[in-house]
Amino acid sequence: MVNLVFLVNSWLSSFNQRGLCITVAVLLHYFLLAAFTWMCLESVHMYLALVKVFNVYIPKYILKFCIAGWGLPAIVIAVVLIINKDFYGNGSLSKHKPFSSFCWIQENIVFYISVVAYFLLMFLMNTVMFITVLLQINSMKSKAQKGSRFWKR
Repeated sequence: MVNLVFLVNSWLSSFNQRGLCITVAVLLHYFLLAAFTWMCLESVHMYLALVKVFNVYIPKYILKFCIAGWGLPAIVIAVVLIINKDFYGNGSLSKHKPFSSFCWIQENIVFYISVVAYFLLMFLMNTVMFITVLLQINSMKSKAQKGSRFWKR
């Protein structure tokens, strides 16, 4: 959905409808954050599958993941809209190209907090999960090598 909204964004912004542009910018922002969130949830799933292999039962696992995957971005978008819906709008990418308009976040601070910081948080979580999984796999490998040396003797 983020790709679809991104591709039709310029075309929809050419209608110069403020409400339409805000809607497109909100959808683009939401689906981008949802993609980051699902990327993070995949790392949590990898951690549960490869590190916490046994005795991991989470009731309504898929429902909880769906609520997190679709809900966290919705909360961020709701907060931005509650603060000021004018943070979204139609901004020209370049003053020399007035027809290159694009519906997106107009305030740099809002962009850095709601997109860049959100991404960095998800990326940090992914990195921690990835390192944990690598350490677990390495520890399993070293245990297997010690066991095979014992049986060779």
